[in-house]
Amino acid sequence: VEAGEDPLYIARRLVRFASEDVGNADPQALAVTVAAKEAVHFLGMPEGNTALAQAALYLATAPKSNAVYAAYGQAADAAQQDVAEPVPLHLRNAPTKLMKALDYGKGYQYAHDQADAVADMSCLPPALADRTFYRPTERGFEKEIKRRLDGWAEIKKRRRTNG
Repeated sequence: VEAGEDPLYIARRLVRFASEDVGNADPQALAVTVAAKEAVHFLGMPEGNTALAQAALYLATAPKSNAVYAAYGQAADAAQQDVAEPVPLHLRNAPTKLMKALDYGKGYQYAHDQADAVADMSCLPPALADRTFYRPTERGFEKEIKRRLDGWAEIKKRRRTNG
């Protein structure tokens, strides 16, 4: 800022850093940086400088994870390779009799009707059904996300084992 860089450019780089390098290790990082951008836009300079400093310090001290960034890259690559893969029939809305006759929506599991609110159905096209793109780390909030994902996988495994 003091060297003359555009404050909104700095804010944009902070938002990108929050999403790319901190990610879900601290999901609040994105909110903090977007708020800093809004503060700079609303206040202008020099008043916005402390909002930028606050966001920069928040990011510097936040746990880091690029798992979201990596997952997005892998999913984007898969989407480019399997462009023509259709949405699975059980996920398609069936507002007409014809669509129902074509099995649109058949086999859909509404999570809230399931024990533990966990549905055991694939939501990816067949070619991607066994792929995992997001692999949370053990850092920051991602540790909690990993615990949840592992817990849901265990519930689904138990269901398949117990019938």
